[in-house]
Amino acid sequence: MMVVLLGATTLVLVAVAPWVLSAAAGGKNLKSPQKVEVDIIDDNFILRWNRSDESVGNVTFSFDYQKTGMDNWIKLSGCQNITSTKCNFSSLKLNVYEEIKLRIRAEKENTSSWYEVDSFTPFRKAQIGPPEVHLEAEDKAIVIHISPGTKDSVMWALDGLSFTYSLVIWKNSSGVEERIENIYSRHKIYKLSPETTYCLKVKAALLTSWKIGVYSPVHCIKTTVENELPPPENIEVSVQNQNYVLKWDYTYANMTFQVQWLHAFLKRNPGNHLYKWKQIPDCENVKTTQCVFPQNVFQKGIYLLRVQASDGNNTSFWSEEIKFDTEIQAFLLPPVFNIRSLSDSFHIYIGAPKQSGNTPVIQDYPLIYEIIFWENTSNAERKIIEKKTDVTVPNLKPLTVYCVKARAHTMDEKLNKSSVFSDAVCEKTKPGNTSKIWLIVGICIALFALPFVIYAAKVFLRCINYVFFPSLKPSSSIDEYFSEQPLKNLLLSTSEEQIEKCFIIENISTIATVEETNQTDEDHKKYSSQTSQDSGNYSNEDESESKTSEELQQDFV
Repeated sequence: MMVVLLGATTLVLVAVAPWVLSAAAGGKNLKSPQKVEVDIIDDNFILRWNRSDESVGNVTFSFDYQKTGMDNWIKLSGCQNITSTKCNFSSLKLNVYEEIKLRIRAEKENTSSWYEVDSFTPFRKAQIGPPEVHLEAEDKAIVIHISPGTKDSVMWALDGLSFTYSLVIWKNSSGVEERIENIYSRHKIYKLSPETTYCLKVKAALLTSWKIGVYSPVHCIKTTVENELPPPENIEVSVQNQNYVLKWDYTYANMTFQVQWLHAFLKRNPGNHLYKWKQIPDCENVKTTQCVFPQNVFQKGIYLLRVQASDGNNTSFWSEEIKFDTEIQAFLLPPVFNIRSLSDSFHIYIGAPKQSGNTPVIQDYPLIYEIIFWENTSNAERKIIEKKTDVTVPNLKPLTVYCVKARAHTMDEKLNKSSVFSDAVCEKTKPGNTSKIWLIVGICIALFALPFVIYAAKVFLRCINYVFFPSLKPSSSIDEYFSEQPLKNLLLSTSEEQIEKCFIIENISTIATVEETNQTDEDHKKYSSQTSQDSGNYSNEDESESKTSEELQQDFV
């Protein structure tokens, strides 16, 4: 019986316990906060979130954080037991390039479950805050001094010199805005109206990280009364021999001028550069609107130049600053090139020009090349413009001399610099394919005709030898003739003397036929012998033939 009662009591206690805990917590379970946002502007780290249940009062919130590679969570300083829905943890010393995690929970007598925020890297999430702006007024210009919103910023410690700025300016009376992009920490706006109020706002940008900040508050300033002496205008730099020539325009005569220079990279650094400007030698207190100074005054680099006028009592404001690049302002040398000749084209390889000592000139700005070529026997020129240093000149005639010259131009139209033409180089194109074909055909014909030529030469030599150099030894036929024939028959035909005449007489009637046949042969022989034998031969032959007839008749009888 006691066991049954104890069991029932345990069931009651277990059933009652959740009710007791719920009552202790105010009768409701706490829910985790929602929609947690992290806002980082410069070095300011702000957390914002929403309550899950507005009806529950006296609830506080706490944050923990965890770094990459850590297993345990650490309480976030500045964000513990917060009664509002916002906290600032800027005092925490974090590596802004290291990823971290955050989590939050609600707390009263009991606590809610943790709500984890997605991990993030502070530098990637950070925004650029509004910069600080300080203005100075002149009669027709405003000088703007810009500095980061947070001095000695940890977030931008490695990028402080990479900031660029843009601004929007307008007349206070009109509201027509003008935007100016890519300015540095100190900028001067020219060509304004005297005694006029201008307003502007500035924002920063970090182009290397694709970050654009927010605008500063609006600042307004009024320009001063117009100065008695205007500043010099239209400043230009040119090169003559080994000197720079600086020229400008000015309204009044009998004035003195001075020229100052400054390293352009100093404009990137925040602060006042008033005392960093330096005088140019030979350009101090000059009486003309130009000054000449040697090129060795400036080393390779980019500089800013400005000019000021004075009449002894009054001094003008400084002129508009111009950028002076020693590489671009220097004399642009003509290019050096080599030519490789083909049958119908030239391949031109363009190289860097050479200085004294045969060292190539290093040019840090892009160039385009103008190439002019013509036939050596003609004045008709053709022109090619190329950006490449490997150029092909097509449609040329084979075995023709062409001349080529070239010069360089800067691609930036604002610079508008050109070199003089190089010395003309003349080259002859190679034979074309047609010439090669005819050459091959000629060789084949010569090889084919060679046996005939050799045979004709041999025949010709034999004729020469036979006519002019006959052999002293008689031929074998002549020797045989002398050995077999009597001397008196030398003048007779060989064919006639070698013929043997044979007659077969069967009856008397045949004799007449034989005699008639012999007579016909005799007539033929006499006719043939008239062209080659003399009259003596004819008489001998008649006697011989008459004797033969008589002998035949006697034999028959």
